[in-house]
Amino acid sequence: MKSKIFLYLFIFTALFVLFQFMNAKKAQESYDAKIENLNKRLKEQESSKKDVIDSLIESNMDLTYFTLESNEDAVSYFEEMGYDPNKLALTISDKIIGENKPGADNPIIPYVGMEGNMAINKVRLLNHKWIIADFTDGVYWGELFITYEVRKDGVVDFEVEKSFLYPRN
Repeated sequence: MKSKIFLYLFIFTALFVLFQFMNAKKAQESYDAKIENLNKRLKEQESSKKDVIDSLIESNMDLTYFTLESNEDAVSYFEEMGYDPNKLALTISDKIIGENKPGADNPIIPYVGMEGNMAINKVRLLNHKWIIADFTDGVYWGELFITYEVRKDGVVDFEVEKSFLYPRN
């Protein structure tokens, strides 16, 4: 009787161990499949992130094509004159925006403010001779094409070549 109990206990233990082994094997296969799936998704996302980054770099290159910083000839022009192009660009932008005075239109803008004072919002130096500027009075807005020249004595001369005011909708 005692030996039968041990035999049944041994068989029960063997079946329990076999059940646990099979269950662990299925769980391991399931985890491996999940890991493989996640690794595949991770590689796809890395690939798409690389594509997005490449696309953003290309877009950035396109957007900065007409800027003073990306124009080597314009940078060389100012360096030969003895100016730091980055500091000069900031100085020129500050000078144009600095013409905005409270209670008065910016004298560079050839339009009178109808709903407030005309003020320049944004300035972009395209090269060593041209500037594009954006202006508004809060309701009406427009853009300017300005030519400029930096003289040897450091004075900057501006001339508005073209301007337009967008029609109000």
